[in-house]
Amino acid sequence: MSDVTSVDGPASASHPQTGGLDAPPEAGPAAPAGGWPTEQAPPHPGSPYPGAAHPGSPYPGAAPYPVAEPDRLTRFVVRLYERSPRWAVPLAALGCVAAGIGYALISDPTRSAPDAAPTCLLKLTTGLDCPGCGGTRALWYVLHADLPAAARHHFLFVFALPFLAYLFVAWAGRQAFGWRLPELRISSRVIGVFLASWLAFTILRNLPWAPFTSLYV
Repeated sequence: MSDVTSVDGPASASHPQTGGLDAPPEAGPAAPAGGWPTEQAPPHPGSPYPGAAHPGSPYPGAAPYPVAEPDRLTRFVVRLYERSPRWAVPLAALGCVAAGIGYALISDPTRSAPDAAPTCLLKLTTGLDCPGCGGTRALWYVLHADLPAAARHHFLFVFALPFLAYLFVAWAGRQAFGWRLPELRISSRVIGVFLASWLAFTILRNLPWAPFTSLYV
């Protein structure tokens, strides 16, 4: 039996202008010896992105996303970080911690007058304890080895303080001296439980009924 043909020719043939199934793919310009340089690579056939090729892109003609130039302050900070010794960043962080401890010791928040205006903006405007209210007083009591009084003012701060101190020492020791202390792995679930507990603690300490009134600071 002979093949069925159409008016224009055999069924297996495709019109050269319609790009049928049997039409060969459109070929781009021939590459020179050694390949195209990255900045002179021709556009991929049919690519809507003319221009320079992106390194590693399967479409050599696709233009890369423009990279924003860093501002002067960013360049200064990056240059300062690259030229500073490895102990400079831990030392700066230690200075911030020391400044907070010094403020707690000098201001002595436990000796404020009973009718003094609170420094917390939320408590000043609403009369409610914010999530951090009592933290400075708790730190002052921790520095004076009075853990019950510290827990009375902010229990969760006292609970988290040893973990925060160990994380800081492990990080600073690794950055400055290359110490390899055992890593304290804190999963996202543990962080979520802690944040939920902090939220519940903040709500409970503002309830106007006993025994929750004992948590109000």
